[in-house]
Amino acid sequence: MTTVAAYAAPSAKAPLERTTIERREVGEFDVLIDIKFAGICHSDIHQAREGWGEAIFPMVPGHEIAGVVEAVGSGVTKFAVGDHVGVGCMVDSCRECENCKAGLEQYCTGGMTGTYNALDKNGEPTYGGYSEKVVVDENYTVRIPDGLSLDVAAPLLCAGITTYSPLKHWNAGPGKKVAILGMGGLGHMGVKIAHALGAEVTVLSQSLRKQEDGLKLGASHYYATSDEATFKELRGTFDIILSTVSAPLNLDAYLSLLKTDGAFVNVGAPEEPVALNLFSVIAGRKTLAGSGIGGIQETQEMLDFCAEHGLGSEIELISADQINEAYERVLASDVRYRFVIDAATI
Repeated sequence: MTTVAAYAAPSAKAPLERTTIERREVGEFDVLIDIKFAGICHSDIHQAREGWGEAIFPMVPGHEIAGVVEAVGSGVTKFAVGDHVGVGCMVDSCRECENCKAGLEQYCTGGMTGTYNALDKNGEPTYGGYSEKVVVDENYTVRIPDGLSLDVAAPLLCAGITTYSPLKHWNAGPGKKVAILGMGGLGHMGVKIAHALGAEVTVLSQSLRKQEDGLKLGASHYYATSDEATFKELRGTFDIILSTVSAPLNLDAYLSLLKTDGAFVNVGAPEEPVALNLFSVIAGRKTLAGSGIGGIQETQEMLDFCAEHGLGSEIELISADQINEAYERVLASDVRYRFVIDAATI
């Protein structure tokens, strides 16, 4: 065991505080990663405050991890000391079910092992990226290409793959009209990726406050959802609406913006149930769907795609003692567009 410094929530809704945690010894197929940067995802807040249900404490959040390989196990073939690597939302899965074998480890039928707030195969709690180092199986580690600096790459391990996977699955590309609902940590990456895939991109946001940013990042159009005229003007417009919003929405209103056979895909996960009139999907043969991160192979594909197109996250770098303040600012939508912790300050 190795003792490392970390920031943890000691209990639900409690402020995060500096502490120490134990990391396992480097096993045969493990890599020891010296964490350089860790993104702050809205999911971290949902879990640290038990918004999605009962959680495991103390909790060290963080599933947007970028760092450098410090040591490797004797059986490791994919990475060497000094490599730039990343870890996303999962650190293990059963590896045997149909989904795992198809490269869809995120949908492991036995349940993937989350990077934090989960129990590993030995029944030990997992601790995330708000820490100095982490030990991860090489099969759940990805390579960060040379074209991406580690600070702007860190949020791609969740925000990047969470938007890339559904955009690819629902065939966003040339000739497709894609709306990104919400212009935050996930949404701004959705805009960049959909544009790079060749789609015509529209941002749907509560206000026009971030319009200039949206257009700069690749959107062709930008509308305020607080304006009722938006829903009249855009009725029947989109092939895909990707919702990154983690608050309850009027789904019927948004489904009316889809073309026939269009898809409304949720990657934002509200804490409360939402209502739906089924005629909103019956009329127009529309799809109401969800999507969760991506498999390891697809996450690597996303990183390579982002490096090729020069797509890093727009970040605000903070020190570890600013984490609690950052949480409040995320909830107030006061970040453009992802807080990233400089792990050297932990």
